[in-house]
Amino acid sequence: MVIGVLKEVKADEYRVALIPVGAEELRRRGHRVLVQQGAGEGSGIDDALYAEHGAEIVGSAEAVYAQAELVIKVKEPLPQEYRLLRRGQAVFGYFHFAASRELTEALLGTGIVAIAYETIHTPDGRHPLLTPMSEIAGKMSIQEGAKHLERPMMGRGILLGGVPGVEPATVLVIGGGTVGTNAAKTAAGLGARVMVTDISLDRLRYLDDILPANVTTLYSDAHTLREKIREADLVVGAVLVEGAKAPVVVTEAMVRTMKPGAVIVDVSVDQGGCVETTEPTTHQNPIRIKHGVVHYGVTNMPGAVGRTSTYALTHATLPYLLELADKGYERAATESPAIRAGLNLVLGQVTNQAVAETFGLSCRQP
Repeated sequence: MVIGVLKEVKADEYRVALIPVGAEELRRRGHRVLVQQGAGEGSGIDDALYAEHGAEIVGSAEAVYAQAELVIKVKEPLPQEYRLLRRGQAVFGYFHFAASRELTEALLGTGIVAIAYETIHTPDGRHPLLTPMSEIAGKMSIQEGAKHLERPMMGRGILLGGVPGVEPATVLVIGGGTVGTNAAKTAAGLGARVMVTDISLDRLRYLDDILPANVTTLYSDAHTLREKIREADLVVGAVLVEGAKAPVVVTEAMVRTMKPGAVIVDVSVDQGGCVETTEPTTHQNPIRIKHGVVHYGVTNMPGAVGRTSTYALTHATLPYLLELADKGYERAATESPAIRAGLNLVLGQVTNQAVAETFGLSCRQP
């Protein structure tokens, strides 16, 4: 099979979908690997290293798209890439379709096979290609939140961990999954007063066992959120529904009650956001001020730490990539329930129920 690796074009996206060892393994299995010139620069990987491991360096995205049977990306294709896609071409990467009707309809029109990292899941419910980026995003949410609490960044002027004689910041983490757990660990490690909410009592019991004493676990309901959001200096939105638009759990009315200069980091923004007032932003212009509250809504947070993110991601994706390359998407999806769950669009049909329900489209089982 011909596998194409693209240089990402999303603003401030420094990850790459394949590292040289992956190219070497694909070549060992008899596949051809095309890497767009400069694809690995943002992650500190130069073209020569790819070439040493058996990849062919190609000068343009057009040339990669034209030849590749399987395209691997980190982020979804952007409008300038739509015309390069071919019917029947498989594309493997993050799509987050539920956040964008425009993207969904555009890629349906191309007839590609979209295999989404974020909906691949194992029979025991794990999301192996979402987990490493969720870990990074959770840690980064506190790093960015702490930075934007500084007064020059329009925040309240609060040091997250406080100092002797001055109380620390109060951090509210909404959602106790991978993002929320890593956010809570990081905030607690810096000395903040942390509250984590979730709708699963079993998950809260687990978090209560593993997190330090400066973390309080709370059942997530509208009353609790309305009360605790008033206390919070930093709110982290970490709510996920696989393949679907994130539910809005923080309303505009709640945001209006927050302290002036408080910060919201909505990690769920990739899936539409769990805070009603959040809108997507970029690393270059990461914040919006609404009702006196700083909103951080960057849609590709892990892209800023490209080297860490690339290696964490590709360690997880390579086994699935090898299976797709060796078997083709049809046989791979037939034999692997995890890959079958990753099929979101196939030849102009939606094949993921959550995406179809989000936009009122018909769904065909893959």
